[in-house]
Amino acid sequence: MLKTKRLLSAFGRDFPKHLAKRHHDYVGLMCGKLPTNLHHVAIVLDLEHQDLTTLLDIKPDLILTHHPFLYGQKNQVLSTNPIKKKMVDALEKANIPVYSLHTNFDEGHGGMNDALAAKLLLTNIKPIALEPLGRGGWLTHPMSIDSFATYAKERLGVPYGFLIAEGKTIIQSVAIIGGGGARDYPFAMQEGYDIFISGDAPHHVRRSIVNDHYNYLELPHEIELIFLETMAAYVRRLDPTIKIFSSIKQTLPRII
Repeated sequence: MLKTKRLLSAFGRDFPKHLAKRHHDYVGLMCGKLPTNLHHVAIVLDLEHQDLTTLLDIKPDLILTHHPFLYGQKNQVLSTNPIKKKMVDALEKANIPVYSLHTNFDEGHGGMNDALAAKLLLTNIKPIALEPLGRGGWLTHPMSIDSFATYAKERLGVPYGFLIAEGKTIIQSVAIIGGGGARDYPFAMQEGYDIFISGDAPHHVRRSIVNDHYNYLELPHEIELIFLETMAAYVRRLDPTIKIFSSIKQTLPRII
């Protein structure tokens, strides 16, 4: 059994909410009322309607999500999104609260971008100075840019990526921000990293990267599914006996 206060105290230490404020983010309790004790926790990247039946069936004491379940003021979201309202009504009727950790988890120690950098087996991992959300580090041995792109795609568990190879041809240092951090590539470039990895780059950002003669590897937002194993390990360090359910229902676009 894990005391909810102990979990929240750990979140406050490692992933404090103030890290998300500067991103105009929505984190913390999304709906429901937190129980005193936790025996069973569900962890999802996104809480979507397809998960609802399963979650109502297993009835966890708490659902933890990475992407905010309600992105915006609760009343405004529920008044404009009937699907979210239906989900909130069902979850609150079942006494299942939802708590989200987004960019505070991305930036916090041991969170998203530390996990992604570790998955790439980088060494000397540290925050990007001008954007502490991100992480940078060094490969154990240099790789050609094409070999590295394939390596990164496979290590981070996605079937495709988009490579802009306009900088160094040999990769030794890597910077990464999971999700949609493409606009932050100048910070990685200024710090001298050979390549920057992120996702969701709009056209004008990609053209800027080309014009700046830099390397960029765009990988799908779903590399953030590493949240599931990272958060599960985090909760289990607090209580090895706690029951955890993880859902990985994330459908990538079909490659045609």
